[in-house]
Order: sequence, then C-alpha cells, then structure tokens
Amino acid sequence: MNEDELKKKLTPEQYHVLREKGTETPFTGKYLHETKKGTYTCLVCGNPLFPSDAKFESNISSLAGWPSFDQALPGAVKFEHDVSYGMDRSEVLCAKCGSHLGHVFEDSSAKTGKHYCLNSVCLDLKPEEGQP
Repeated sequence: MNEDELKKKLTPEQYHVLREKGTETPFTGKYLHETKKGTYTCLVCGNPLFPSDAKFESNISSLAGWPSFDQALPGAVKFEHDVSYGMDRSEVLCAKCGSHLGHVFEDSSAKTGKHYCLNSVCLDLKPEEGQP
C-alpha cells in the first residue's frame, strides 16, 4: 500500500502517528486500560506485535498515558535510535511495514526490564476465541 492509499485508509491522527512519527495525546488511547486477551497487531499491515499478557499498567508517571508492554513477539518489531525533541531514546517500528509504534525504555519495574510505550492508534487487538 502506498502513502496515498494509506492517507485514505487511516484517520489523520493515525497517519500522523504511524507514518510521520507523531504521538497520540496521553490518556486518550482506546487500549490504555484494555484487559481483553488476544494479540495486538499493526494497524497498517496486520503484523502480530504484542501478546496481551505482556501488557501492564505503568507506575512511571511520564509513561502512564499510553499502553505499556514488557515484550514484543519475536521478530515483530525493529528499533531505531531517536534523538528528536532533545531526547535520546529507541523508537519502536513494525518490522514488516516500518510504521512508527512508540518507544522502548529501560524499566526495572517491568518483568523483562523493557517498557514498550505505544500509541493505541497504531494498534488493533485481535481477541482470543471466546473474547467479545
């Protein structure tokens, strides 16, 4: 799918975050407090990204406004060094289509020591069978 097709498929906010590396407004994402079981996928290409059991509620105030995960599915994401906005961090991208998903940080309170801080608008939740 080319960029013109994506602009037609996605909302302006989705396109801004996924393709222009934006960030959704904190505490507004539909998956922030989601508890259904399933697999979170990339909204653009459907690539499976994160299992729902890797999702957790963040205790870090600066990261608490977005869905948090402590691990990605193997090979699902890739990373790029990001120094935008005067910060030094690791950007998380979909390994299949390269869409921006969020950032990953070191976090000793996460089970894996990794804290994936993601934008809800980048994700789609595919529920497990039996989940509404």
